[in-house]
Amino acid sequence: MITTDFVPGSPCWLDLGAPDVEVAAAFYRAVFGWRAEPYGGQGAGGYSLFRLDGKVVAAAGPLTEDGARSAWMIYFHTPDADATVEAVERAGGTVRSAPARVGAEGGRFAQLTDPQGAEFAIWEPAGYLGIEAADGPGALGWTELYTTDPAAARTFYRTVFDWHTQDVPLPGGSGTYTLLRPANCGEDRAHGGLLGVPADLLGPAGRPYWHPVFGSRDCDASVGLVTGNGGRLAMGPETVEGVGRLAVCTDPAGAEFVLLTPQQPL
Repeated sequence: MITTDFVPGSPCWLDLGAPDVEVAAAFYRAVFGWRAEPYGGQGAGGYSLFRLDGKVVAAAGPLTEDGARSAWMIYFHTPDADATVEAVERAGGTVRSAPARVGAEGGRFAQLTDPQGAEFAIWEPAGYLGIEAADGPGALGWTELYTTDPAAARTFYRTVFDWHTQDVPLPGGSGTYTLLRPANCGEDRAHGGLLGVPADLLGPAGRPYWHPVFGSRDCDASVGLVTGNGGRLAMGPETVEGVGRLAVCTDPAGAEFVLLTPQQPL
């Protein structure tokens, strides 16, 4: 599960790079009930926080990198952004943006890429710790990496974040899924998974990527809201034994996310 009791290596923030923030905000409001709030006095269409029942659950901002596609970015907690960036470089990853401060007391972030090409980010908090709600309907409940080289990805993220990894067989013997959790935490703090996927199933670029999994009380009903508001169903809904009912979706700009109604009701 993902909690807001952040520890080194745990997911602590996520934001959406969108070609049109207002269009994205309208879509996610329709699907999850999120309310958009411009951040730091920015006007409509700038970086915005998404709130659910008054608590920040995500954010969105305009695409800023040349050639960037609309996608969700997962941020992982670090007590020292500089040290984590150095660990990324030593492990063969690359730095897309060096550590930078947000506001006077907001914290520091950096944008990074693993050796296989999956993009992620880190957050060193100061006054702002991260998302304020998780692991419930309409909130982040899991993170997932699709990668072309699972063994190399496991080694990289263990080196950078000291994650504990546990391989479990997929249903029907169709492969292996790797569970991820922060160092020195029990199995109840698993926060994500890693799955090997052929390059030809990773979209036009064939590049590994992270995507968020959002909780839903009724996966099928949520899929209806996605497709009824300009999004697309990419896979499912289907029931996975021991996990729940899930569907892979994209928003109107193509950013991928997963809906999950856990086997144990939210």
